[in-house]
Amino acid sequence: MTIVEALLVLLLFIVVIFLVYYYLRGSSGRVDITRPLESRIDEYLDRRFDRIVEEWALVDRRQAEKFREERSAVLARDEARMASLREFEEQFGENIADLEERLEALEKQFAGK
Repeated sequence: MTIVEALLVLLLFIVVIFLVYYYLRGSSGRVDITRPLESRIDEYLDRRFDRIVEEWALVDRRQAEKFREERSAVLARDEARMASLREFEEQFGENIADLEERLEALEKQFAGK
């Protein structure tokens, strides 16, 4: 092996080491060698979760539970009203069908005279 070839191998080795270092740099946690990209994304999300929640105006579980507790009575009342409205709609449909039948009977009766 000549000196040029040795320098090229050494340069290639340094580039590979640099790329591995650059890829793994800043990792403070577990970077899984079998799935390095996914583990880096997981680590990124873990470190910046609070900022992401704040930036995107997301709510956490505690806030969602608080909202559910505050609104559960209102939601239950609204669901009961919806059930009564559905029942009214069914009865109204039946009444309309009955009135249409009566109207048809009257039209036939007057058309025959």
